[in-house]
Amino acid sequence: MPRIAKDPEREHRIAMEAIVDANGPEEQAVGWYYYLEDKIHFPFRAKCIIERATSPLRTGGEVEVTGIASEADCEREMFVEVQWDNRKLVIPLVQVQPLADSEVNTNEAIADWHYWVIRGYEF
Repeated sequence: MPRIAKDPEREHRIAMEAIVDANGPEEQAVGWYYYLEDKIHFPFRAKCIIERATSPLRTGGEVEVTGIASEADCEREMFVEVQWDNRKLVIPLVQVQPLADSEVNTNEAIADWHYWVIRGYEF
């Protein structure tokens, strides 16, 4: 993914809502987990925007995102559960983008996570 310019408004929201008071990588991961769990309204339809070697999804494919993965699965990266090929699959959140009719908070929270990843930030 290409780098993007710093967005002061998004940086502030992430600092004050997602990773507020986080001391270290583990607390940042937990902060992100609960920020996304609180903001994202499941289920929603999404399209695959990037292929990953760890996922069978292909760019342009659509899936139904049904929930956030377990907290244990999200210690290094945020993952979501999707319905794919008649089964539940856990994929990286960075791999999908909500379709246009998704709820505003859902779009914003996922865009915040994408921004974090694209900027090269890590836990």
